Amino acid sequence: MDYSEIVKELIEYGKLAGIKNMTPGITGNLSARYGDNVIITKTSTANGDLSEDDFVIIDYAGNVVSGNGKPSSEKFLHLEFYKMRSDINCIFHVHPVYLCSLASCGYDLTEPVMPENIFYFGEIPLADYALPGSFDLVDKTAKFFDKHDVVMMANHGVIVGADNVRNAYMKLELAESYAQIIFNCKLLGNTKLLTNCQVAEIISLKN
Repeated sequence: MDYSEIVKELIEYGKLAGIKNMTPGITGNLSARYGDNVIITKTSTANGDLSEDDFVIIDYAGNVVSGNGKPSSEKFLHLEFYKMRSDINCIFHVHPVYLCSLASCGYDLTEPVMPENIFYFGEIPLADYALPGSFDLVDKTAKFFDKHDVVMMANHGVIVGADNVRNAYMKLELAESYAQIIFNCKLLGNTKLLTNCQVAEIISLKN
């Protein structure tokens, strides 16, 4: 895909994430791999209301190589994900209500509850809190990137990686829906976990 096509998709799915209240206000950031560089949203942009002027191109050292403006302060978090995973071509770092609620209470999404989430995610871990935009945040979150496409961040948000823009959005939507289900289960207080045998059967469907 050329630059304009990638940006068009980021705008489209960023808007959809905004409509579904998964990226409120001017929080969060989106990016996509672009040859030897990365397209990323500028700082203080609204993912739900992006325009073509809201993006810059950076290299893997974090330097702007094209476009005007300052890239997102979370650029190094995105870059580390891309460096570690050649299969990841798009990243959403956003702040959905239910994922953030669980993350702020210290809950991860590792218990086997829903077959779809076991199949697509296995587990969604929780990274320890670190200052947004810091290298400490990169270190604490990136240790999960080798095995996980979705990582919750304590008292912060979530980061999602996929092979393309659409799939990154779809994983985000599924993860937020799962978080809402677990949130409701905790309110009801009677979550029924799947057995190890049932989990193994679900995982076997991938083969």
